[in-house]
Amino acid sequence: MPVDSLFPPVVRAAGAGPGGADRTWTRIGVAPPAGCTGAFDPLLQGVLAPAGCARLLRATYLDSTSTSVTTVGLLVTATDAVGMKALSQRWTKESLGNRADLVPLPVAVPHTLAAGFGPKQRGSWDVHVSADLPFVVYAVSGFADGRAVATPQSAAQATAPGATSAPAQAGLGNDAAGLASAVDNRLHGTVSTFLRPTASPGASPTATEKSR
Repeated sequence: MPVDSLFPPVVRAAGAGPGGADRTWTRIGVAPPAGCTGAFDPLLQGVLAPAGCARLLRATYLDSTSTSVTTVGLLVTATDAVGMKALSQRWTKESLGNRADLVPLPVAVPHTLAAGFGPKQRGSWDVHVSADLPFVVYAVSGFADGRAVATPQSAAQATAPGATSAPAQAGLGNDAAGLASAVDNRLHGTVSTFLRPTASPGASPTATEKSR
């Protein structure tokens, strides 16, 4: 996939913001494709290690109000279907997505509002571990003014009804969840289209096609 297809210059999501508001994010930087060495905190690196790392792709976005920045990442694993199923089951069973010691790292973009986006600025995050494809998609968000966040919350916690934390009230959970879902859905849709068998022009219809 071209980078503009995987990480579009502009991502729009209807109803993805606090209170069901529409949300728009603009891409402000794309990191060069890389390996996973040093790309995650050690504990998260250890959790993901069994799946291996073939390629890591990342981009950073700015919301339409210029108040939040979000890094979206795609880890292309090196394992098979059995390995991905095991990682997905562990991630879900142990509720690893809500652990504040398993937050992905952001990518700072020099000369932008994300220039100071580092580990201390992480406010909320969301991780999608595919159970059937070799992908882990994640997003981590923070404030565009570079302020540190003492107690980050997962997107699930920050978007829960009644959540009153700073990440929740600022919509950082919505940013992380919205962008992670947008990239994950786009990726799975592209793979499904690629794998879907199609009849070549002039090919004879199959028995199933004849019965339709």
